[in-house]
Amino acid sequence: MKLEQKVKDLAGCRSTVELTDMQIATRIGTYGPEDVVPDAHILDITLEISPELVLIETDGMAHVFDYDPLIRTIDHLARDTHYATQERLMTRIVAACAEYDAVKAVTIRLRKTPVLGETGHLGVRLSVDESGLRSYRSLPG
Repeated sequence: MKLEQKVKDLAGCRSTVELTDMQIATRIGTYGPEDVVPDAHILDITLEISPELVLIETDGMAHVFDYDPLIRTIDHLARDTHYATQERLMTRIVAACAEYDAVKAVTIRLRKTPVLGETGHLGVRLSVDESGLRSYRSLPG
C-alpha cells in the first residue's frame, strides 16, 4: 500500500505548520506622550494542513506545503500601512491564509510588548476552523 493511501486511511491524523515568535515590522496603534509605545509586535501562526503534505513518500517541495510565499505576504501586509488595531492586521492575515487551499484551519496570535513599563505582552488570538475558513473563502471581496 502506498504511503499516500495509508495517510488517507489514518483516522484522526492531523498536521500543522507552526510559525512562532516572529517579530514583524509593523506600525499599530496611536500613542500619546504618556503611553507605553511597544518595542515589538510578535506573531505566532499555526496552519492546519493535510497530513498528505507532511507524510511524504518522495522528498521534494512539490509534495509539501510551501509556506515561504505566505510568510512574504504576511511581511508585506505588516509593513504596507499603519494600523489602528492588531485585529485589522490579523483579519488581513486570515484572508492571506485563506488563499491557500492547502490551509484547512488557522490560529493566529499577535502580541505587543512591553505593555507597562518594560514588562508584559498584550495580544489577541484568533482561531478559524475548517468550516469557518471555508465560509470565509466564500465571502465576497
